[in-house]
Amino acid sequence: MTIVKATNLTKKFGSFTALDGVNMEIKEGEVYGFIGPNGAGKSTTIRILLGMLRASQGEAKIFGKDVWSDAVAIHKRISYVPGDVNLWPNLTGGEVIDLFMKMNGYVNPEKREELIKKFDFDPTKKSRTYSKGNRQKVALIAAFASDADLYILDEPTSGLDPLMEQIFQECVSDAKRAGKSVLLSSHILSEVEKLCDRVGIIRQGKIIETGTLNELRHLTRTNLTIKTKEPIVSLNELKGIHNIEEKGSELSFQVDTEEMDAVIRYISGFGLLKLESAPPTLEDLFMRHYQGEEHTHSRGEGEL
Repeated sequence: MTIVKATNLTKKFGSFTALDGVNMEIKEGEVYGFIGPNGAGKSTTIRILLGMLRASQGEAKIFGKDVWSDAVAIHKRISYVPGDVNLWPNLTGGEVIDLFMKMNGYVNPEKREELIKKFDFDPTKKSRTYSKGNRQKVALIAAFASDADLYILDEPTSGLDPLMEQIFQECVSDAKRAGKSVLLSSHILSEVEKLCDRVGIIRQGKIIETGTLNELRHLTRTNLTIKTKEPIVSLNELKGIHNIEEKGSELSFQVDTEEMDAVIRYISGFGLLKLESAPPTLEDLFMRHYQGEEHTHSRGEGEL
């Protein structure tokens, strides 16, 4: 079942095009990673989905309802965490959490206490005394203590230390196990890689890649380190080989996935003593796009 569907979303601010035909689909029980650098259009897309901005063209639906005209009904079933949380300075953290939960129309005291403990959070202090990390904790505790069907998380871990980031990841995994859907906008690629079923990469207002991590890995390269009995000749002439480096008696290089079989057959003829393979990371894929390589392969609904 489709929870979020955006079709050809375009947003212009005067002559500037912030979004240019964005398509996105998030299914029930899926964690969708939305990545791109600052200014790529992540937050603009999220504001449209939240009904805070109106698209210049295209449409977006959540739970089958229009995000602009049915925003009130949609908001009863979603939890949103922004990347920079502003709180009422004179209320305590605990009071703000309670207020957020009441606004969501759902109060679960046990879950609230469990999360306060997990995030190692002191709810008795006034909000004005909180660091950025503690302000994030307020929003995260309120979001995960509510019984939302969709969590929209826009750079939710900014300001959190690594231990708290791990707690956040557990919360997302718990939500997924409970059949909830999550839209996670992040620039922390390791976080996206751990949590997300599918990923959309946005660049200059356009989605340039979308698919499962396995699908996206077909578009990038595997890192190999090898050692052979005899010196390998003419390796650089093979198709799909990149960045050959000699490290003592070993060679390391990258191979295009589709050429892997032919490359392994070739090098095994020189008597393989060692073969180490590391799968391409999301970071490899991401960097390839932001180093100006104009590959615009798309998978599935991200085709533009």
